[in-house]
Amino acid sequence: MTVRVRLAPSPTGTLHIGTARTAVFNWLFARHHGGAFLLRIEDTDRERSRPDYTANILDGLAWLGLSWDDDPVIQSERIEVHRAAIAQLLASGHAYRCYASEAELEQMRERQKASGSAPRYDNRHRHLTPEQQQAFIAEGRDAVVRFRIDDGATIGWSDLVRGEMRWSGSDLGGDMVIARRAPADRIGDPLYNLVVVVDDAAMAISHVIRGEDHIANTAKQLLLYEALGLPLPVFAHTPLILNQEGRKLSKRDGVTSVGEFRAMGYTAEALANYMTLLGWSPPEGMGERFTLEQAAAAFDFDRVNRAGARFDWDKLNWLNAQVLHELAPTELREALVPLWQAEGWSAPGASPEAWEQELCELLGPSLTTLRDGVEQARPFFERPEPDEGARQQLQADGATAALTAVLERLEGRDASDSADSPELSVEQAKSLLAEAASAAGVKKGVLMKSLRAGLLGSLQGPDLITTWRLLHASGEDRARLRQALAQG
Repeated sequence: MTVRVRLAPSPTGTLHIGTARTAVFNWLFARHHGGAFLLRIEDTDRERSRPDYTANILDGLAWLGLSWDDDPVIQSERIEVHRAAIAQLLASGHAYRCYASEAELEQMRERQKASGSAPRYDNRHRHLTPEQQQAFIAEGRDAVVRFRIDDGATIGWSDLVRGEMRWSGSDLGGDMVIARRAPADRIGDPLYNLVVVVDDAAMAISHVIRGEDHIANTAKQLLLYEALGLPLPVFAHTPLILNQEGRKLSKRDGVTSVGEFRAMGYTAEALANYMTLLGWSPPEGMGERFTLEQAAAAFDFDRVNRAGARFDWDKLNWLNAQVLHELAPTELREALVPLWQAEGWSAPGASPEAWEQELCELLGPSLTTLRDGVEQARPFFERPEPDEGARQQLQADGATAALTAVLERLEGRDASDSADSPELSVEQAKSLLAEAASAAGVKKGVLMKSLRAGLLGSLQGPDLITTWRLLHASGEDRARLRQALAQG
């Protein structure tokens, strides 16, 4: 069998993490078997589907590294094919027109609710005579098209994740609507369960891989495959992504779209890696840190769990930190500079690229997300307000003398024609500090803490010498020390 799988998102919202995880599993399975990973945009919900959502979905998949084969199929362009399939079912007697009004259906549901019965259509128009149909038409009633579901039917399939599955026709809610209301001489807009069967068959999909919330749909769709005489695909229903309380992950849990994770500073590599682990256990010895290509080489459904996968922020953060720490400074710079520019920041000095790269080398080992690379870089582009710890240090004994001694030597260096370069080397910085500590009569620790408080407005931060050198490139170190002395 040639493996052909598909992702069929609905462009009624942005790319959800659950849809993206389904895409990952489809992609891994296709690449493992040398097959095709296809896309179908299910845009038949005309009121809610939007082109910008389609663009968001395609952009998100591409960002994650999930390349697809062939152009996406646009479902709305195939509506006449879907109507032809419904006409075939009407002609074969597998489907019929139902003229029950919404008011009548609501009364039926209220009676079922009052009696404690499960909600289901009671198949009241399944056996209408031609005369009864004409009477409804004469009243001006429109009709939906319903597919007959035998309550006594048993529907079964072998699921790649969940094993042998069995459903009773009586559990499927009565005869299923497959086309919306329309005049009796027309077929209304085809609905999901019908169109997905027709399109999957047309695309020669060999395996339908989707979330377990589609299991009931699968039972209904298998009946449609049979009635239309179409070949059956293999089904695999993957576990849902759950929040920490064990409920399905939803917008109430905060971040749920791929775009939101991207905006928070998560990398495509880490997010794809993590989504692979949401329901799949890698083979022994593989570890939890891998690329999509490495996962594809090992992927199979024997290692996909049936139980729901709980979203673990700590695991995602760990993976993202691993990815960032493995980046070369040049690669990290490529990722961070656009974020810095979005803040309106630009590097100082005659060699801005070298300055940016040195800042990336300084911050890189402490990053968990790329947004950390913005917040941790902020004091290098914007003058910070000193926090409480910094204010106390600037008022401590010896702080004023220490910073005055440093500033005097910096200003003397600036004025001296003997300075080889406006840059401050590591050796020059260390020598200047030693001179300043001696001149001020303070211990080195007092000097270093005071300098950090003056430059960064905090007693916490990255390597002080490198920080100082970077701020010196624009003269910002002198300006901040003058301000610190004034505040102190």
